[in-house]
Amino acid sequence: MIYSRISGTGSYLPEKILTNADLEKMVDTSDQWIVERTGIRSRHLAAEEQDTCDLAEMAARRALDAAGVEASELDLIIIGTTTPDRVFPSTACLLQARLGNHGAMAFDIQAVCSGFIYALSIADQFIKAGTFKRALVLGADSFSRLVDWTDRNTCVLFGDGAGAVVLEASSEPGILSSHLHADGAYKDLLTVPAKIAQGRLHNDGFTKMQGNEVFKFAVKVLSDVVKEALAANELEGSTLDWLVPHQANLRIIKATAKKLNLPMERVVLTVSEHGNTSAASIPLALDVAVRDGRIQRGHTLLLEGVGGGFTWGAVVLKF
Repeated sequence: MIYSRISGTGSYLPEKILTNADLEKMVDTSDQWIVERTGIRSRHLAAEEQDTCDLAEMAARRALDAAGVEASELDLIIIGTTTPDRVFPSTACLLQARLGNHGAMAFDIQAVCSGFIYALSIADQFIKAGTFKRALVLGADSFSRLVDWTDRNTCVLFGDGAGAVVLEASSEPGILSSHLHADGAYKDLLTVPAKIAQGRLHNDGFTKMQGNEVFKFAVKVLSDVVKEALAANELEGSTLDWLVPHQANLRIIKATAKKLNLPMERVVLTVSEHGNTSAASIPLALDVAVRDGRIQRGHTLLLEGVGGGFTWGAVVLKF
């Protein structure tokens, strides 16, 4: 049987850091208010001259180096992103050109904060089917560009960054299962309502969120998809080595860990320093834990996330 297995991880965070103390000078908020409700203390922001592809390139090169893979050897490049550099071509094609790859299948996927989970699952299917042998999968977002910095309910949440993994065909177990869902009936709870027509942006181009409703929905669907993923693999939550969740809100993460009967010591947390980096948050957290030695070969991981759409999903894998 062919499996797809992660052979390398990489990530990148922009140099500029915006702390809660900085936000106190910009909007009517406080460090205490932000931390109590979200767990976030700081976030990284892309420089004015940095595009999403710039962030993705740094993460991609680090993942390729970790895997010992040349860009020319890639068969597939997928980027989960909500903030592409252009309407078209895709940011994946822009990255492909930067890396010097010619001929690999390359495309973006838009599932907001679930983008990396969606992208990872798609790449897994191509590899398991025998179509491709090596894939570069990324989550990359410059989400701060969709933030109204006068709206204290949303501007405290988001940051920028990119994370990447190299997936390779293997006879050893890697990705064990993936579980993806969406429900567009909740489209207005978390959205950027703008559209492009006649070369211009029409309607509001900033993120709109009904925070309480998003929180309740996220806790419910993450609980459901986690149970689904565990049942599919005949696992108990307590037997997982690590939970690597979407880093949106510490309260949501704690609620998910409680449902799994998993101590917080086995949950990878970066939300305090990164904020919500949308599609980048899961691969960012994964790379942090791999590089500091917490996640080791043979560990069983559960990755999960939820994003606007609503979209949500989970992946169970052997690292």
